[in-house]
Amino acid sequence: MSIKIKPELHRLSIKNPLHWLAVGFGSGLSPKAPGTFGSLAAIPFFYLLQQLPMPAYLTLVTLAFVVGVWACQAATDAIGVEDHGAIVWDEFVGMWITCIALPSGFWWIVAAFVTFRFFDILKPWPIRWFDNNCHGGFGIMIDDVVAGFISFVVIQLVCFVV
Repeated sequence: MSIKIKPELHRLSIKNPLHWLAVGFGSGLSPKAPGTFGSLAAIPFFYLLQQLPMPAYLTLVTLAFVVGVWACQAATDAIGVEDHGAIVWDEFVGMWITCIALPSGFWWIVAAFVTFRFFDILKPWPIRWFDNNCHGGFGIMIDDVVAGFISFVVIQLVCFVV
């Protein structure tokens, strides 16, 4: 049984590190729910990142955003479709923002995942504004960054209450 890849994705080169990054190391190539698979694929990397001191964590997430703008634009140019669903590096960065200072434990990562996916899918204001008004690689990244920050605030409020 082979996985059917959308025709426009054949324009990507997995040998191109920017394309490989943009599709979340292949997680975005899932034929169904690529954003969800991208968000899930970000979790093992979060477990590695969380071992770092907070300044290093924040620096790497910022660097992931900057490189992500470049990678997402390169993949968009290759595919020829603005913000194609297979481009999921924005989900990685959004999840990592959501997980800043996340307490340890399985249920906290589940809460972070569900919260981020909720805001990323529904795109309430101001996320929708960024999604509608920013384009290219920056536009692909920024709405998920905003969703990540909102999710971070929600998770931290829950941490404070609990």
